[in-house]
Amino acid sequence: MGEPATRLTAQAALDAFFAAYYRRRPVTATFTGVHDHDSMLPDWSPDGLADAVSEMRDLRRTLVDAGHGRESEVPTFPEGVDLALADAFLEIQIAEHEGPRFYRGNASLWTGEAIFSVLSLVTRDFAPVTERLASATDRLDAIPGFLAAARHTLVRAAPEGTARAQRECTAAVTLFAEASIAAAAAFRELGAWIAASLATRARHEDANEDFLALLIRRGHWVDQSPAALLAEAREALAESIRSLDAMARPYGGWHTVQDTLAGIHPTVEAYLPRFQQIWDDCHAAAAEHDLVAWPEAPIRYVPIPAHTRAVAPHLYYLFYRSPAAFDRVDVYDYVVPSIDADLPSSLQAERLRAANDSVIKLNHVIHHGAIGHHVQNHHAYQGRSRVGQVAAIDGASRIGMFGGGTMAEGWACYACDLMEEVGFLTPLESIAQQQTRVRLAARSVVDLAMHTGQMTLDEAVAIYRDRAGMPDGAARSEAAKNSMFPGTAVMYWLGVRGLHALRAQQSRRDGRAFSLRRFHDALLGHGAIPVALVDRLMTNETVSHPG
Repeated sequence: MGEPATRLTAQAALDAFFAAYYRRRPVTATFTGVHDHDSMLPDWSPDGLADAVSEMRDLRRTLVDAGHGRESEVPTFPEGVDLALADAFLEIQIAEHEGPRFYRGNASLWTGEAIFSVLSLVTRDFAPVTERLASATDRLDAIPGFLAAARHTLVRAAPEGTARAQRECTAAVTLFAEASIAAAAAFRELGAWIAASLATRARHEDANEDFLALLIRRGHWVDQSPAALLAEAREALAESIRSLDAMARPYGGWHTVQDTLAGIHPTVEAYLPRFQQIWDDCHAAAAEHDLVAWPEAPIRYVPIPAHTRAVAPHLYYLFYRSPAAFDRVDVYDYVVPSIDADLPSSLQAERLRAANDSVIKLNHVIHHGAIGHHVQNHHAYQGRSRVGQVAAIDGASRIGMFGGGTMAEGWACYACDLMEEVGFLTPLESIAQQQTRVRLAARSVVDLAMHTGQMTLDEAVAIYRDRAGMPDGAARSEAAKNSMFPGTAVMYWLGVRGLHALRAQQSRRDGRAFSLRRFHDALLGHGAIPVALVDRLMTNETVSHPG
């Protein structure tokens, strides 16, 4: 008899998975700190998508050969869990590659990928400038071919993605006018083609409850159906609105509170220092209450760079973009809108009211730059899960892997609740935090209802405007974003709900021995993997994926 075939190791299978992941997604690789493909753009031509699907099916078989899915085995952390998460990612990606909604139906994915292929190289000082500029030049040279392929792949158009793509084309012409005449011309031509041809095919995408169910089950690791989650989300929205009304009533209602908070802001001179001051206070409060191990990862708040300032409002230009997991920098730059002394006083006042102390504290410090995303990211980067290290890193249009969302966004929202618990918020800021809970619940209702065919885009706008108290423009923008990325808006609510439930369960189990810091450190040590999966790991349940 011949020798039995050697079983593929989990690490070898994961090596193959990540090699393909970065090669097929070179811009995401750059953002992650993997620089083998910095001169490339992805191949999203029809043949390229078909080839990627074939490779992903082969990779799924490789993961099975390495042990994923064997009923007699329980996936272990980290290797077994990484095999399961890699397989889930591939299944979702195959559905996206073959379906009409993403590469074949969302023009903004193309424009965002092309624009940030260059910005990912020039806005972060991860290598000598000559190396980065050489790669940026290669990508600029590749943009005309990449955008030409869009005209062959895009066969339908959601109005929201089409409108966003047109704005981004206009911004890109301005952005690249001096760096590359050919790239700027390619964006101008694509914008004209979108207006003349693609926009005429624009229609709202049909609901696809099966795809949404796949995202919930395989991406978020949640066993409940979209219908069951929608019923819970509707209850959560109603309850959060009742709580907001009760909290705000003594102050004249939420809109009065909002106006009062807008008036509590720094002067122009104190604007940038206020960010660092509140960051330092947050760090000190977390240490005082022994909330979590805070990695050594300094941040500085700086104005949006001058060369991208004019176009930033028209792009997916994040104030806090996840640091690259594999690029080490001494200090991370968190960009914020500039408020210069030479601006007209009316514009200064408008920007200061928008970036008031409450917004700085809750959004720019707690949620993003301090105990929220920044601390969670650095715990993930130091963790043992290879998927968990990179899943929540921001790419050109969304995070690297869908499954990283409930932990990344859930933790950042939970962190705001946590800092409220320890008294870091003023009474008015606590009302603002309650309004955020309303918005998270509204997002979940819209996401689940829209993608099960129970809500139109206009009805979604009405939910945000009339129940979540958002201005009409912001409500329309939020609804449009929800329509483009099914299963994404619900991840905030699923994540924060799951974290509170897991903490309560662990606290009951440990009794007086329960430690917030020990719980948080163990939780974050799993990396950016689904909260529902971490729940099963931390409560020692059998980890069998609901797929």
